[in-house]
Amino acid sequence: MKRRRFLQSAAMAPLASFGVRAASAATPVSMPKGKAEHCIFIWLGGGMCQADTFDPKALGDPKGSPKKAGSAYPSIETSVPGVRVCEHLPKVARQMEHVTAVRTVFHNVINEHAIATNFVHTGRPVSGNTTYPSIGSIVAHQRGAANPKVPAYMLIGYPSPSRGPGFLGAKHGNIYLSDTKAGPSGFTRPGYVTEQRVIAREQLLKPLQERVAKESVLADYEAAQREALRLAGPEFMRNFNLDEESADLRNAYGSEFGQRCLLARRLIQDGVRFIEVSHNLGFVNGTGWDTHNDGQLKQHLLIQDLDDALATLIADLKTHGLLDKTLIAVGTEFGRPPEFDGGGGRGHQCSTFSMILAGGGLKHCGAYGVTDDLSKTIVENPVSTPDFHATIHAALGIDPSHELMDASRPVPITDGGKPIAALFG
Repeated sequence: MKRRRFLQSAAMAPLASFGVRAASAATPVSMPKGKAEHCIFIWLGGGMCQADTFDPKALGDPKGSPKKAGSAYPSIETSVPGVRVCEHLPKVARQMEHVTAVRTVFHNVINEHAIATNFVHTGRPVSGNTTYPSIGSIVAHQRGAANPKVPAYMLIGYPSPSRGPGFLGAKHGNIYLSDTKAGPSGFTRPGYVTEQRVIAREQLLKPLQERVAKESVLADYEAAQREALRLAGPEFMRNFNLDEESADLRNAYGSEFGQRCLLARRLIQDGVRFIEVSHNLGFVNGTGWDTHNDGQLKQHLLIQDLDDALATLIADLKTHGLLDKTLIAVGTEFGRPPEFDGGGGRGHQCSTFSMILAGGGLKHCGAYGVTDDLSKTIVENPVSTPDFHATIHAALGIDPSHELMDASRPVPITDGGKPIAALFG
């Protein structure tokens, strides 16, 4: 009998084990849910060096023989005890209680700009048969605009497939502009086009629009066309008149990049849900954030530019009562290694780098995650790129595990991403 019972128990063990796993899998995982209403996503194209900005380490020496790995600049204290940043970020340092530098972001795609940029925007590698939507398009799809008179997703910079709607379709794409004063190209009506002429043109177009088959690709573009016609008027275009703001505020924001951030505040104030603001402005140091060789010599100008704009944006949102409602995220395609290259600059590193969160009603802690003495290896609290995306979605009240539909195939919003629980109260 004992032998029989043993064999019965042994035979049932795999099923019992499976049952435990199945029950565990069926147990719903509680996802944090924030209360932010908008997101301003600042893009540092080229690859921000974490050791020279938000994860400072001991000083290196790019001119020594041999060169010594480490940070390029001394660090300073911040408003959060124990958290230090680069000396060229003094204004942000004074506001770090509203900021979390996520120091342990990583991904495993190759250290190449276009591929890494796509991954950080979509959270997935390039696929041969699927074009995945960007985080901005997903937010637009899930939340829509906060005001029906404005678009849900805007891009201040140049468009690319990485920033596009992918399989979600054109109606969830972005409205983009590269000139903060002129607004989106084609949205300003010529003076001789009166409201009556606009109505007449729309009436001529209407029969053609009605012929478009529903649920077709062409229907997506027709919807986008109608959206453009609706927005092409003085009410929406007024947002681009930055002269309505005080000279002191415009000066505090600083350069062209700062003016983009000021415009972003005006746009979210009018109801735009998600705005990407590009800061890959090569003319500041000659190379943008891709600081190989001589680009490193004037990297401090980029960092100072970021300091002016980011600190002013945080303060400006707070003044308007929008900081808790607006999540600021600062992203970049990868970081940079602590070693200096032959020309005194740095290469590419995706094994660990920093991305930033501010405002958005999160429980900020100055810095999250710990790297080694050179910011080359993660020591505590790794955060995958999908985890970072999941944190943004959760802050905006979006379930990062929710499934979108690519034709008949379900695709979760993130590729297994989990929000950083410590940032949610």
